Amino acid sequence: MLFSAKAEYACVAMLELAARSGDPRPARLADVAKTHGIPPRFLVQILLDLKRAGLVASTRGATGGYALARSPDEITLLDVLRVIDPPENPARTDDKLNPTLYVQSVRSLWDRMVEAQQAILKRTTLADLVQRSQGLQYVI
Repeated sequence: MLFSAKAEYACVAMLELAARSGDPRPARLADVAKTHGIPPRFLVQILLDLKRAGLVASTRGATGGYALARSPDEITLLDVLRVIDPPENPARTDDKLNPTLYVQSVRSLWDRMVEAQQAILKRTTLADLVQRSQGLQYVI
């Protein structure tokens, strides 16, 4: 249920790019790193992973940087997290045994929790979160 620092950094960086999606200039890595306290070397690796997945585009040169490869309303948090923290499917070595009703009950709960989490991430777009965060700026 918890996410890694890498996953959080990736989501924050993607939100920054989403907030700038109307700007024709790409976001400089150093600016994103400094604004959000993300170690630049770590952010480079994150953005390269997201670029390989087709979620981010980069421009080289003095005026280069990063931008979303698609519209913010087309990219979900699930898209980002599948790249950064791919879901693990732990092999249950004891499945050959007859699990007790308690084991089955607990596993069923875990499965429902994962399904609910996936559903929330799948329906939450970058545009949704940018809009929510902008609304928070006006609350006193």
